[in-house]
Amino acid sequence: MSQPGTHPRVLLRLLGLLRPYRIRLAFAGASLLVASGSVLLLGQGLRLAIDQGFMDRDASDLNRALLAMLCVVGVLAGASALRYYLVTWIGERLAADLRRLVFDHLLTLDPAFFENGSHNQGAGEIQSRLTADTSVLQSLFGSSLSVALRNLLMLIGAAILMLVTQPWLSALVLIGIPATVLPILWFGRRVRRLSRHSQDQVAELGRYAGETLTGIRTVQAFGHEATDRRHYARHAEAAFGVAVARTRQRAWLTGIAMLVIFAAVGLMLWQGGHAVLAGNMSAGELSAFVFYAVLAAGAVAALSEVAGDVQRAAGAAERLLELLDARASIRPPDQPIPLPSPLQGAIDIEHVSFAYPSRRHTPALDGVSIHIRPGERIALVGPSGAGKSTLLQLLLRFYDPDNGRLCLDGVDLRDLDPAQLRSVIGMVAQEPVLFTGTAADNIRYGAPEASDAEVRAAAQDANALTFIEALPHGFDSHLGPGGIQLSGGQRQRLAIARALLRNPRVLLLDEATSALDAESERLVQEALNRLMEGRTTLVVAHRLSTVVSADRLLVFDHGRLIGDGPHQQLLETNTLYRHLASLQFGTGSPTPADRDSASTSNLN
Repeated sequence: MSQPGTHPRVLLRLLGLLRPYRIRLAFAGASLLVASGSVLLLGQGLRLAIDQGFMDRDASDLNRALLAMLCVVGVLAGASALRYYLVTWIGERLAADLRRLVFDHLLTLDPAFFENGSHNQGAGEIQSRLTADTSVLQSLFGSSLSVALRNLLMLIGAAILMLVTQPWLSALVLIGIPATVLPILWFGRRVRRLSRHSQDQVAELGRYAGETLTGIRTVQAFGHEATDRRHYARHAEAAFGVAVARTRQRAWLTGIAMLVIFAAVGLMLWQGGHAVLAGNMSAGELSAFVFYAVLAAGAVAALSEVAGDVQRAAGAAERLLELLDARASIRPPDQPIPLPSPLQGAIDIEHVSFAYPSRRHTPALDGVSIHIRPGERIALVGPSGAGKSTLLQLLLRFYDPDNGRLCLDGVDLRDLDPAQLRSVIGMVAQEPVLFTGTAADNIRYGAPEASDAEVRAAAQDANALTFIEALPHGFDSHLGPGGIQLSGGQRQRLAIARALLRNPRVLLLDEATSALDAESERLVQEALNRLMEGRTTLVVAHRLSTVVSADRLLVFDHGRLIGDGPHQQLLETNTLYRHLASLQFGTGSPTPADRDSASTSNLN
C-alpha cells in the first residue's frame, strides 16, 4: 500500500492523458466559472427583488429584478449543460484511453507475468482492473472533480459575499459550518464503508453465478443444482443485508443533515431577523446572506464527499499504473538480428537448463542439447513433467533459458525480435484456444489479410471443410465463447487450419491428438500429416502410436534427455521408452530391471 501522500502524484500521472484535450478542458473550465458565478449572482438578484420590489412595493423594480434573475438562470442552465457534457465526455475519453493503453501494454508482457500467482496478476484480477477501476476513474474525472471545483468556487465566493454583506454574522456562520458538517462526515464514512462492502458482496454474487453458469454441464451432471441454489441464496441474502444496513445509515445521514442544516439556518434567521428589526440590515440582505450560507454549508458537505471519491480513485489509479509500470522479462534486443532468408528451419539446443520462476529449485530442463535438421520430424516423449512442453515454450521464447542457448538457423533466439520469431512458428496445442467470432475469423487469426479462398483451402487441408459447411451459416457461423459449439476434434481441426494458413517454417504440436475418439484422431492425424509436410516439426505426444513414424524420438525424464533415435532403436536401447511401449502396445515384456528403472519416473 502506498502512503496517502502519494495519492496526488498518482492522479497527476493520469492528467497527462488529458493533454490532447486541452481545448475541451478550457471550455469546461470556462463553463464551470460561468455556472458558479451565475449561482452567486442569484443571491444578489434575491436581495434586489426583496429590497426594491417587495419592501418598496415597486412592481416595475420587482419585474426588472425577476427578469434579471431569469436571465441569470438561463445563463446558469446553458453553462451547466455545457459543463456537464464536456466533463462527462472528458471522463469517458480518459477511461477509454486508459483501458486501451493498459490493454496494449498487457499484450507486450510475457506469459510469466499472468501465470505468476505470487503477484496476484491472474486474468480475472486484471480484467477487474480494466473495467471496475477505470470506471472509478471515469466517475472521478467525469463528475467528482467537476463537483469539487464547482463547490470550492461556490464556497470561496459565498464566503466573500457573506463577509461583504454582513461581516459579524459571517463569523458565526464560518464557525458553525464545521459543526454542521461533522455529523455528515461521520455518517458519510460509515455509508462509504458499507457501500464498499455492498459492492464486494454484489461482486461475489456475480462471481458465483458466473462460475456456476459457465460450468452448467458439470453442475447438472453431478446433480448439484439444489446445493448451488442454497449457496446463491445465501450470497444474495448477505448482499441484501449489507444493502439494507447501508440504506439505513444513508437515511440517518439524510435526516440528520437536513435537521442540522435547517437548524443552523433557523439560528441565522433568528439572529438576522433581530438585526432587520433593529434596522442594522435589510430584509434583502438577510435573504441573500441565508442563501450564501446555505451554499457554503452545501459546498463543504459536497467537498467532504468528494474527498472519499478521490481516495478511492487514487487506489484504482494505483492498481492500473501498477500494470502500466510492469516490464516484460522477454524484450526484443536493441538491434535485433533479422532471420535468414530463406529460412531453413534448423534448430540447435545447446546445454539448455531452465526452471520456472515459481519453482526455482526444480529444474524443468537440465543440460539438454539437441540438433534438429531442417524439415526433420521430431517426437518428444516421456512421462508428464519431463520437460517436453517446456521446450516448446522456450522455442516460442515465452521464457529464456537460465543457461545455454536455443538457435534457429544459427541465430540465438535472444538476438531475434520475438514477434519475428513467432511469425515463422505455428503452434497447435492439446486444447486449442478459439475466440468469440466466426469460423472464418478463427482460421484467419494468424493471417488477418488472407482471402476467403485461402481460408477455404486451409480448412479443406485440415479436414475441417465438411463440418464447417454443415454449420448454419458456414464460415460465417458464430462459434460461441471458446468455440463451445464445436466438438474437441472439430476445434482441433480448426486450430490446424489456422496453423496451415499461417504457413510456418517450424511447427510445434503439443499433444494435438490426445483425448480424441478414434475417428476424430484419424481426421486430425491426416490433417497434421499435410501440415507437417516440408516443415521442421516438434511433436509432444503421450500416445506413441501417433509418433512411431517420426524421423527421431527424443526421450525425456526429469528434465533430462535420456534417449535419441528412431522407434525400433529406442525399443532396443532405452529402458524407459521400452517400458512406455510395453504399456501402450502390449508388446514385449519389460525385464525386472526395466520395471525398477521405469518406476522411478513420474508416469501418468
